[in-house]
Amino acid sequence: MKVPVRSAMMIATAILLLAYVRGVFAIPSVFPTGTTIFDPEKAWGGYTIIDTADREGAVLLDMNGNVVRRWPQLAGMGPFRMMPGGYVFGADTFRRPYQESVTLMQLDWDNEKVWEFNRLEQVKTEVVENDDGTTTGGETIWAARHHHDWQREGNPVGYYAPGAAPRTDGGKTMILAHKNVTVPEISDKRLEDDYIVEINWQGEVVWEWLASDHVDELGFTEEARNAIYRSVPYREDRESADWLHINSATYLGPNKWYDEGDERFHPDHIMISSREANIIAIIARDGSIAWRLGPDYTVTPEGAELGQVIGQHNPHIIPEGLPGAGNLLVFDNGGYGGYGWANPANPDGITTMTRDNSRLLEFNPVTLEVVWEYSFSGTERFNFYSAYVSNAQRLPNGNTMVNEGMHGRVFELTEDKEIVWEYVSPYYTDDDVPSHRVYRAYRVPYDWIPQIDPPEETAVVPPNNSNFRVPK
Repeated sequence: MKVPVRSAMMIATAILLLAYVRGVFAIPSVFPTGTTIFDPEKAWGGYTIIDTADREGAVLLDMNGNVVRRWPQLAGMGPFRMMPGGYVFGADTFRRPYQESVTLMQLDWDNEKVWEFNRLEQVKTEVVENDDGTTTGGETIWAARHHHDWQREGNPVGYYAPGAAPRTDGGKTMILAHKNVTVPEISDKRLEDDYIVEINWQGEVVWEWLASDHVDELGFTEEARNAIYRSVPYREDRESADWLHINSATYLGPNKWYDEGDERFHPDHIMISSREANIIAIIARDGSIAWRLGPDYTVTPEGAELGQVIGQHNPHIIPEGLPGAGNLLVFDNGGYGGYGWANPANPDGITTMTRDNSRLLEFNPVTLEVVWEYSFSGTERFNFYSAYVSNAQRLPNGNTMVNEGMHGRVFELTEDKEIVWEYVSPYYTDDDVPSHRVYRAYRVPYDWIPQIDPPEETAVVPPNNSNFRVPK
């Protein structure tokens, strides 16, 4: 029997949605939170900072999951990071309905403001209808329009590496921000474009890069360009289309590839990640794309061997002084992403690639040879899956801290993939379907916070799940 094309499209879409929902919700509804595993002999001890899904601030934890400090005023877009000397850096206000922050700030341990920036562009605040029928908001304010990432001079990737401490009393700050533009050759819709700026300590823009200026360097096929033009999702409430959704921007930092003469890997160049387009790229200081992976990883034999990366987060070059230095570490989310050929399941040509499991990849950025990988296959693939957010950090002892952010789970792996520390966030939203997602998690050494004594570390041995019961 011949199935009508429309019916075939609906069946294919339903199958994909079912697989996606199973992947997203294939977890127990009751499970412990806090630190659930901790082997002090094998883990790298320090403090871990996370964001909270309820947007009630940044939380600093010890290895046993105790809250060392909480900053409720840091409630904007992540990431939040600790800096040496007990400083914390993050955003204070989430600008709704936009996925961006108003003010970036650096606070000392006593919550005194050391530095702030919010003067990139003037914007309007959200108009809110009150219960009495009146409205508030709509004021014009200055904002940083920051989203998803920032870096402070002195540290290339935003996490601890020996000899690469971020500056706390000066230097430049790189900010991943938004700028609204209309570019007819990309789309007839107003774009929410990705805009990277460097500012000096005084808040003056000293370097800038706008993604839409480089669309011809991003490797899109004609089919992909057509799909972007026709079907890039337009948000009515934001009056724009977030066409690339760049979710990470890091400096390359000193590395062996540049030392060996490969100019593409200049330490001052910037690595970006486009979640919507499945692109990892390096921006040269003249603004050009010096190196790129994606959007289609099968165009070279090396890329095909690596495998298609989808919806990735936080790709970066592992800094000098850490095991694996020079390799590229990326959380390959899976889920959905990409523009291209329209097909029955994706008739508009967007989110054309799907995969219902995640991979953590460490690979040589020159040859694309995989050095280390953490993933599951077969029916076990749902054991590691975060369709959005997430990141990874290489630790000084060779372990890797992984944030499986969609499920609020942060864990530490040895090189042999043994879990030696695990923490599950207890910070839930009050939505109908509660979330305890963690956007980013970072660990710093105890001596970065001299204001307090290092905590006593106590081993946490999880119960045997086969006989663990909830008390009656």
